[in-house]
Amino acid sequence: MGVLPKIAPSMLSSDFANLASEAQRMLDFGADWLHMDIMDGHFVPNLTIGAPVIESLRKHTQAYLDCHLMVTNPLDYVEPLGKAGASGFTFHVEVSKDNWQELVEKIKSKGMKPGVALKPGTPIEEVYPLLEGLNPVEMVLVMTVEPGFGGQKFMLETMDKVRALRKKYPSLDIEVDGGLGPSTIDAAASAGANCIVAGSSVFGAPEPAQVIKLLRKSVEEAQQ
Repeated sequence: MGVLPKIAPSMLSSDFANLASEAQRMLDFGADWLHMDIMDGHFVPNLTIGAPVIESLRKHTQAYLDCHLMVTNPLDYVEPLGKAGASGFTFHVEVSKDNWQELVEKIKSKGMKPGVALKPGTPIEEVYPLLEGLNPVEMVLVMTVEPGFGGQKFMLETMDKVRALRKKYPSLDIEVDGGLGPSTIDAAASAGANCIVAGSSVFGAPEPAQVIKLLRKSVEEAQQ
C-alpha cells in the first residue's frame, strides 16, 4: 500500500445555512476530511467563506478542515485561520512565488499542514522548489478545473501533472479538486492522486456514502 486515501467532500456544495449538520452528515458517510473553499472574490471571481465560518464550524466538529485558499494574499490569512482552527492551509503557487518560504514557516508555526495548489494552466515544475526546500509543503493540490466555481467538468489533461508528481514523490499527499466523481475517479487514482475532493458528485448523490466508498476503493486499488 502506498499513500492513504483521504476523501474530502467539498463543503462548497453543501447547504451553507446548515454547515454543522452537513459536516456531520459527511463524516457519518465516511469522509476523512472536509474541504473548505476560501475565495476572496479577487484571485477568483467568487466570494465564499473565511476564518469566522471556520471558527464557527470548529465548535461543532473535530474533523480535519482542509482549507484551500483561492486568495491573492494568503499570508494575511495564516494567523486568523490558525486561530479559527483550520487543519490544512493550501495556498496557490501563482501568488506565492516570492514568499512561499515565509508562508510555509508561518503555516507550520500555527499548527497547520502546508499545501500548495496550482491552476490547470500552471506548469507542474513551478511547485517543485516548494517540495525540495528545507521547509517543504506537505501536499500538492492539482486543480482539475479552473478554480472559482463548483460543478465544472474534469480536465483529463491535468492528470499528466499528477503522474509526474507521483513518480517524483512516491509518499506525497497529492490532492485533486474539480469534477471528481464515479466517472472520473479511476483516471485520477491511477495517475497517483490520493486526496480526493468531491462536491456535486457526493452532495448530489442519492447515496453519498456509496460515492465516498467508491472513491476510496479506487484510490486503494490504484495504490496497491
